[in-house]
Parts: sequence; C-alpha cells; structure tokens
Amino acid sequence: MWHRLARRTLGDMSDLLHSVTATPWIYLLVLAIAMVDGFFPVVPAESLVITAAVFSSATGDPDLLPLALAAAAGAFAGDHVSYGIGRLASRRVHAAVPSSSRRAAAIHRARRFLDVRGGTAIVVARYVPGARTAVTVTSGTVGFPVRRFTLAVAVAAVTWASYSVLIGYVGGAAFEHQPLKGMALALGMAVGITAVVEAGRYHLSRRRRSAAAAHHRHERSVASS
Repeated sequence: MWHRLARRTLGDMSDLLHSVTATPWIYLLVLAIAMVDGFFPVVPAESLVITAAVFSSATGDPDLLPLALAAAAGAFAGDHVSYGIGRLASRRVHAAVPSSSRRAAAIHRARRFLDVRGGTAIVVARYVPGARTAVTVTSGTVGFPVRRFTLAVAVAAVTWASYSVLIGYVGGAAFEHQPLKGMALALGMAVGITAVVEAGRYHLSRRRRSAAAAHHRHERSVASS
C-alpha cells in the first residue's frame, strides 16, 4: 500500500514539474530566479536550471539553448545588481569605518586581492551560492572597475549556465524515463562538485595564509637580528 502511494505521489510530482518545464514561461521564470539569486542567495536558481535541463533531456521540453541563455542572462543581471548594492553602500561603509581600524585594513586587503585575482575570484565564486554574492557586493564596495567586473561576470554567467544545463542533461539522460531520479542524480552531482570547489578554495586559502604568516615571521626575524 505504502509502496503504491509513494509511486503515485512521485508520479504526480513528476507530472507537475513537467507541466511547469513544458510551458514557454519557464524561460522567463529561470531568468527571473537566476537574477534574484545574484543578490538574494537563498533563491535556488541552480536547482531550477538543473531540474529544467533534466526534463529537457527526458521529455524534450524545454529547449536547452534558450534555457541556458535565460539562466546566463539572469545571472549576469543579478550579479550587476549585487555590484550596484555594493557601490551604493560604499560611501557609508568608508565614512563609518576609521582609516586605522581593522575593518579598514580588511577592506584594503579585499581591494588588493580583487585587483590581483578579481576576475578569477568572480568566476569561481559563481559556483558557490553564498560566495558569489559576497564577492560581487565586495567588488562594488571597494570600487572594482566596472569593465573588468562585467567581463568576469559574463564569463562566469555563461560557464555557470552551461554547466548547470549540462549537469541536468546528463542526469536526465541517465534516467530517461524516471526524471525524478535523474533530478536527484544531477543535484547530487552539482552538490558534490560545489563541495570539491569549496574544499579546494579553502585549502588554497589556508596555504596562502600559512605562507603569509611564514613570510611575516621571517621579516620579523631579519629585523630583530
């Protein structure tokens, strides 16, 4: 009995999701959600794009190219909104933070970091939901050049949208007649890849901090001698 009820529930859920992804409004929905996700990271844009791509692989709807374009356009716009929020807040932040404070030093370090690795940081952060908003808002706050930001965000948006669509398509192809299982596989793959990226970023950050600390200790040793 429970088995039949679970199958019926999953079947109803699959039909509901298919009815949503089969309508042309899915492209506008993806664009809007991806845009909002750029400055309000609790909105699950990546999950929506992956789910739509799973059903595209399994049923043929929606079309993959418009889906990817809608996701990329929304991400591009949302990241610029996030950057604009940072720019609007920058005057208040700089006015409220004494130049000799730790927060001022942190802002200065963030500016130096973005000057050197800004493009790479923006692209990598696009794959980490919380980090993407932090990096784009910080870019606006510290005055990262708009042209460099736009170029980096364009690369990030296109690669992120293509990656999300590809992950969903692979999941849908693996379970062609069971899109919910395909969705579970695709979302699991996305979570796993995000975890690997975040672990790599954390490891590199620790190495940089250790190297900086060792360099600082060496300078102090030389100065004291």
